[in-house]
Amino acid sequence: MTQKDLLAIADEFGSPVYVYDAEKIISQYKRLTSAFKVNELRIHYAVKALSNISILKLLNSLGCGLDTVSVQEVRLGLEAGVDPSKIIYTPNGVSLEEIEEVVKLGAQINIDNLSILEQFGSRHPEIPVCIRINPHVMAGGNSKISVGHIDSKFGISIHQMPHLLRIVENTGMHINGIHMHTGSDILDIGVFLYASEILFEAAKNFKELEFIDFGSGFKVPYREGDIETDIEDLGAQLTKKFDKFCKEYGRELALAFEPGKYLVSEAGKFLAKVNVIKQTTSTVFAGVDTGFNHLIRPMFYGSHHHIENISNPDAKKRFYSVVGYICETDTFGSNRQIAEIREGDILSFSNAGAYSFSMASNFNSRYRPPEVLWYKGKAHLIRERETFEDLTRHQVVMDFEDSGKLVEKN
Repeated sequence: MTQKDLLAIADEFGSPVYVYDAEKIISQYKRLTSAFKVNELRIHYAVKALSNISILKLLNSLGCGLDTVSVQEVRLGLEAGVDPSKIIYTPNGVSLEEIEEVVKLGAQINIDNLSILEQFGSRHPEIPVCIRINPHVMAGGNSKISVGHIDSKFGISIHQMPHLLRIVENTGMHINGIHMHTGSDILDIGVFLYASEILFEAAKNFKELEFIDFGSGFKVPYREGDIETDIEDLGAQLTKKFDKFCKEYGRELALAFEPGKYLVSEAGKFLAKVNVIKQTTSTVFAGVDTGFNHLIRPMFYGSHHHIENISNPDAKKRFYSVVGYICETDTFGSNRQIAEIREGDILSFSNAGAYSFSMASNFNSRYRPPEVLWYKGKAHLIRERETFEDLTRHQVVMDFEDSGKLVEKN
């Protein structure tokens, strides 16, 4: 997509608007699948990153499965035509009833705590189950996105393996997979490889495994010259380790990953119009027609999104703080060098494909924006902009007379 294409999209569909480049998603998928030379590779896209059904359909057409964390995400996958056998369900803190609901839909169950494991195994010993292990390995530099550390709520501690094995033996349940996810933004593949050795050692306790799932967390670049996970190097090294393990184990297993951000982050652009330029004693603010109700990652995670003025790209750069229209502090970037911004210009936020629209809300009673898929040189609307009717659709309205007396309805 060129800047001219993005401006045309903003003109046609209005702002703010999310735009996704299908070719970038496809190229990321092919790069990942080419990096691992194993007998069977399973890629399960993390639906939570971007759950639009058209995106799920695109990935399904490439042969990609899905990683889901809720029964609703499982149902979205089925709606997109994904075979339930290619959907893994890895919830956290859900009820046994929800897990049983997913069982009926045919997805692979992945359990991450001993209590639910024992309950499920006692009631459904015949249902194959994957187990999520917490290897107690810290990956990534941000505690909010690192989930393999010792205080994490995710996974069964590797130190609880004796207890886990006792539950499996007592219930007679069938363990067909073992899983870990250390977190996002993995910079040092050595950390990932170290965690893999822990998982391989844990896997030796189970004799009927079909797959080993290494989660994901691959880092993508957020700015020019940024460090990213070397997928090719990781693929070469982990493939050797995996092949060696399979020979020791006695048969070939499938190698699985669950990328989300890696597949869709760089494919996404978020376009917003500048409402106002405001000069204070020390700062020039560019106020845009959006806020953390649409893109919360900078405020929630401290994430960096490169911001470009695509309406005036060749102008002299000045320093701006780009802020939203929400009645809270919602700063997208402080003191950024951006080509001179004028009221009415369109700003483009990069890396807006993952955890962006999927975390949007109606805070301040604002409408969630539309989504557009750029496919083979054309813009396709894949989600309409919300309307006022969408805000009130599920509200049950009560009527009151003076002094707060309820008007009873017949």
